[in-house]
This record gives sequence, structure tokens and C-alpha cells, in this order.
Amino acid sequence: MADQSVLTFVLVALFSLHTQAQQLDRIVAVVNDDIIMKSELDQRTRLITEQIQGQGVQVPPADVLRQQVLDRLILDSLQLQIAEIQGLRISDRQLNETLEAIAAQNGLTLPEFREALIAEGQDYAQAREQIRRELLVSQVQQSNVNRRIQVSEQEIRNFLNSDAAQQRQAEFLLSNILIALPSQASPDIIQEAERKAEEIYATLTDGAEFADTAVSVSNAPNALNGGDLGWRNQSELPETLAAAIANLQPGDISRPIRTPGGFHILQVRDRRGGDVTLVEQTLVSHILLTPNEIRSDEQTRTLAYDLASRIRDGQPFENLARRYSDDPGSGSQGGDLGWTQEGQMVPEFEQVMSSTAVDQISEPFESRFGWHVLWVRDRRTQDMSAEMMENMARNTISQRKYNEELDNWLRELRSQAYVEIRNPG
Repeated sequence: MADQSVLTFVLVALFSLHTQAQQLDRIVAVVNDDIIMKSELDQRTRLITEQIQGQGVQVPPADVLRQQVLDRLILDSLQLQIAEIQGLRISDRQLNETLEAIAAQNGLTLPEFREALIAEGQDYAQAREQIRRELLVSQVQQSNVNRRIQVSEQEIRNFLNSDAAQQRQAEFLLSNILIALPSQASPDIIQEAERKAEEIYATLTDGAEFADTAVSVSNAPNALNGGDLGWRNQSELPETLAAAIANLQPGDISRPIRTPGGFHILQVRDRRGGDVTLVEQTLVSHILLTPNEIRSDEQTRTLAYDLASRIRDGQPFENLARRYSDDPGSGSQGGDLGWTQEGQMVPEFEQVMSSTAVDQISEPFESRFGWHVLWVRDRRTQDMSAEMMENMARNTISQRKYNEELDNWLRELRSQAYVEIRNPG
């Protein structure tokens, strides 16, 4: 009997420990074929809380912040699932280059940055993987949103005839709050969203901190960053938003602005202007090779070096670009990217382009888009020529459309997904 009692006690104790373990971690959301665990939500919430506190912004109520973080995790999960389907990935080299850039921004080397994170109690391996995920999400967005954007010749002509083409417009350092609307909102839903936006605007004009409010109530993807949009050229914004801030000064807040995605409230934190007359430009072509399900990163790297060698041996760059390049836009044009200038390409691309002599082929290099081989065909210092104005118009219109289409794409992604939220409390 005594032995049986001991056995019963042990079984009960084991069952209790198992139950506690289940309580410590559980599924809080099912997202298509993926799941989000409570431990993941807890960890990300702690990280976001520390980031908000580090910015000097008031942390919203725990339940509000937790819901914001869960929404972000759901969107990240959906986009990472797309990355897996499309065979997109971030290599260790790309990740290390990004980490080195972050460390350099803080005046540290990568080993010093690692030690600083550890000293703050953060897990360096987890931080690496979180940055890898963010890079991959960014790559998924660019890959899927850019293909939805078309810029017509008529749009370019209209832009060139506008005032924005005659002078460089002011740039604004912006923050935003979005009260989102579903794609097919009823009049009652629209009216309720407008009422909520007006209430938020009233609290802001009464002195509420914009960043604190954005974290608590905004439905925009940048809500957890206090609504920070960074520096935006006025011509890159949707026309309704550009018109709303045209006469605002630093510190001013716009009234709620209706767009197809919802009601926006914008804060102008700073503004700057100035004209650039002469610009250094490079005429460049490239071949882009992207790793995928049937070609690993190492195989892609090997092919890039093989193509560079074949070009130096005399094979036409244009022919190889048409055959091998994974950039659909330039590949069909023999790799031609036209005249480019600072700020148009990713940093890795611009660094190699600037260090490669005219009429030379670069060594293959990697960016977040894949492996590149560049042919620097010419350089010039150019005034605001008709060709440069057309390129500026095309890029400006593309950027404006990208900002709008990204919001649309994310809403569609969420609405078409199977999402089951279990008690995340």
C-alpha cells in the first residue's frame, strides 16, 4: 500500500508538472499552416516594450500592446510563409553585413555590438534571427508589391507637366496614425472610423504625445515604431496626404484624412528643402541571380562567378543577361538599368558600382536580392536633363504607388488567410 501511495504521488506530481508546462506555453494563433506560440508573443512583447521605453515613449496598456504585437506576428508569419513558397532567403553574409551596418550606426564593431546586446540581457542568437526575419519580410514585400505596380507613359507626362517636376519639393519628417477600413466597409463602419479618428485628433491637439498614441491605437504597420514614416518627399505621398501637409510646419498635426485604406492623421516633425543642380550618374547593366528551390545560394554564387568569367572572355553581356538574369525588368533589356544615381540602388550595389571602373565588369557580389554582376558602361555629371527628369518622374510615381500598394497587399494578405486567434492573454 505504501509503495502504491508513493507511485500515485509521483504520477500526480508528473501530471502537475506537465500541466504547468502546457500552461507556460501554448498556441495563441493559427495562421494558415503556421502557429504562433505564447512564448513567442511574450518574447516579442518584451522586446517591443524595451524598444518603446528606449525611445522615451509611454508604453500603452498591456492588452493593447499585446494585440498590436500579435497582429504584427500574424502578418510576419503570412509573409514568411510566402518567402518559403517562393524560395526566398537571407544568407548569413547578407545578415552579417546588415548587423555590421547596425553596429556601425552605434559606433561599434560587430563583436562589440554583440557584447553590448548580451550586457543588456538580450539573446544575441535570437536578435540575429529576428533581424533575418525582418530582412526576409522586406524582401517578400518588395518582390510581391513591385510586380503589382505599372507606370504608364501618360502618368510620366502628367508628372513632367506638374509643378513638382519644375523644382525639388520640400521633404517632410513624418509620423502617422491610421484608423484602417476593411476593403468593403459599410457606411456605418466608415462613420465609426471617422468618429474615432476625430476623437484621436482631439486628444492630440489637447497635448497627447503622438508616438504614444500611435503605439496604442494606430492600425498601420509602423504603429509599434510610434508611427514613424521617416523623411518623405511630398511628391512621393498620395495626393490627398501631400495636399494635407503642404502648409504644415514642424510640430503641426493634420486633421483626419480619408483614403481608400482608412483615416490618416499626420504629424510633421520637421521639414527641409533645397535644389540639387548637378548629379553624378552611372550608366550600368547588371545580371541578377536569385537563389531558389532548385538552386542553392552556393550554386547561385558559382554561376555568378562563371558568368563574370565568360563575359571577360568575350561573351556578350547582353546575351547572358537575357538568358540568365532573374530581374524581369532589366533582363529582357540585356541587363540595362540606364543612368542611375545615388539613392536609387541598395547600398551594396552602389558601393560596387562606384568602385568599378568604366567599361569594366565587377566581381560578383551579394545583396538582399541575390547575386549581381555589374557592367559599368559610362559615367557623367549631369544637370537636370529631360532624361533625368523622366527617370525622376518614373521613380517618384513608382514609390508613391509602392507605398499605397503595400498597404493594399497587406490587407488582402490578411483577409485571404485562415487566422484563428486563441486566448493570447
